[in-house]
Amino acid sequence: MACPNGRAIAIVTDMETLPHILIVDDDREIRDLLAKFLERNRLRVTTARDAKEARRAFVNGHYQLVVLDLMLPGEGGLDLARWFRAETNVPIIMLTAMAEETDRIIGLELGADDYVTKPFNPRELLARIRAVLRRSSDTEERAPEHAKTYKFSGWSLETARRRLLDPAGVEVSITGGEYDLLVALLDRPNRVLTRDMLLDLLRGRQAGPFDRAIDVAVSRLRRKLEDDGRNAQLIKTVRGGGYVLSTPVERL
Repeated sequence: MACPNGRAIAIVTDMETLPHILIVDDDREIRDLLAKFLERNRLRVTTARDAKEARRAFVNGHYQLVVLDLMLPGEGGLDLARWFRAETNVPIIMLTAMAEETDRIIGLELGADDYVTKPFNPRELLARIRAVLRRSSDTEERAPEHAKTYKFSGWSLETARRRLLDPAGVEVSITGGEYDLLVALLDRPNRVLTRDMLLDLLRGRQAGPFDRAIDVAVSRLRRKLEDDGRNAQLIKTVRGGGYVLSTPVERL
């Protein structure tokens, strides 16, 4: 009896170490399909059919990533995304309809890390999940070893604690995506970074002709840095080129 029980304990322990994903979608077929597919690919999955179930599941569990359908009945996905961002910096991948570009942009502005348009191949979603988890894990693992502070235009970014401090020393909340974008810019001051370069650095994929994810992320980061987009002095737009962090950066 000892051997089977020991094996059962080992299986449970192994499952608990897998990344835990929360899927929020009102379509039962999609929830079940994704849950089975992701579990076969060594991810732990909890599902919710609406915002109420998602809130309850999130409060009672610990998740590494949320897959969120924006077209939820009752309280919509955008409102739920706003709630997630107020509570935590957990990465969010949105599921959106092909035609809902406005909702997709709003979701990115709220701090979502990526999106997949319906209909989609589960393998594409799995690839996006792994990429987001890898970026999150890499950042967390690198920070203690290469802990540093960036100082620029009175602002400070402490990478060991992932804290952004304004010139008065007050902490400004930023999402994981905003943090990664800011580090990418701070590592390359006064250098023009195209949208493709930034997408490759942050997401590991090329920009599509209508992919505005980087533009939205830069706009959101500018607001956090109190950098007026129409007259931006820190993150400047290079027409036809991309963006440049136009300020000296001190690394401590």
